[in-house]
Amino acid sequence: MLAASLVRAQNIDVLALFFETPFFTSAKARESSRKLDIPFRVVDITERHLPVIRNPKHGHGSAMNPCIDCHALMFRIAGEMMQDEGADFIITGEVLGQRPMSQNRRSLALVEKESGMTGLILRPLSAKLLDITVPEEKGWINRDLLMDLQGRSRKPQMAMAKELSLTDYPSPAGGCLLTEKEFSKKLKDLFDFEQHQGVSHIDLLKVGRHFRIAPRMKVIVGRNKKENTVLRNLAGRNDVLIFSISVPGPTVLVSGEPSQEQLDLACHMAAAYSDARDRDSCDLRIIKNTGEKIVAVPVPDKEQFRPFMI
Repeated sequence: MLAASLVRAQNIDVLALFFETPFFTSAKARESSRKLDIPFRVVDITERHLPVIRNPKHGHGSAMNPCIDCHALMFRIAGEMMQDEGADFIITGEVLGQRPMSQNRRSLALVEKESGMTGLILRPLSAKLLDITVPEEKGWINRDLLMDLQGRSRKPQMAMAKELSLTDYPSPAGGCLLTEKEFSKKLKDLFDFEQHQGVSHIDLLKVGRHFRIAPRMKVIVGRNKKENTVLRNLAGRNDVLIFSISVPGPTVLVSGEPSQEQLDLACHMAAAYSDARDRDSCDLRIIKNTGEKIVAVPVPDKEQFRPFMI
């Protein structure tokens, strides 16, 4: 928001781009662009982003976040769009040193090189501390009116936002699921054990307790009514759904084609995480693409399933 405001103050038109994947969504950016009255476009980069996550040239961060490669991909795609949009250069809101791993001098330069956009990426908030860019050299923008911010403190940005009457702006957290360690464990497991990973498979990682019961077999147990609904909606044609019918309980999704032994294990999980803890047995409905049936299973202690939990 601040970078766009600085550039627009020099009578330069700005188009706000958001690159969307299952790991980060555009809601906050859409609201920010509305407040600034900036044209806004969402570009879904999932198909090109997933290979980068699986095998990033410059590695992952503390979780499954390939920040260097991810930023380079985004700048590359923005560069591909420049001619059609009539754009001359790219801006970002990055601040030198704010993110110690991905916004240091080396990383910023590396991202430019990998994206093929060297000289065309302007960072207005730290421009005076960085190498001069093409738009500054050509006089498209006045470098003297840009900023020299650096470091992790956001106080200068907050003061600037106040001057611009921007009272509602996003928190420092990036909102990227790839930086969350628990989510990343599930994603790594998906990459390790399942050949085909579509958007629905990734969306399933966002809900429930996940159990790997075999190399090609996973069980997901809903934790509340909302998650139960999501699991039912995302179930694939060959997935198995299990519901408790005698007491309140989770929706359980079995991904793959389970053997009878594996299906029995999933049923025991459904019973263990239901409200039938004080009962000897729990009645369950099993729904497959070949039909459905009702079974009664004993109610085990859910602690016995922890070794399977991802």
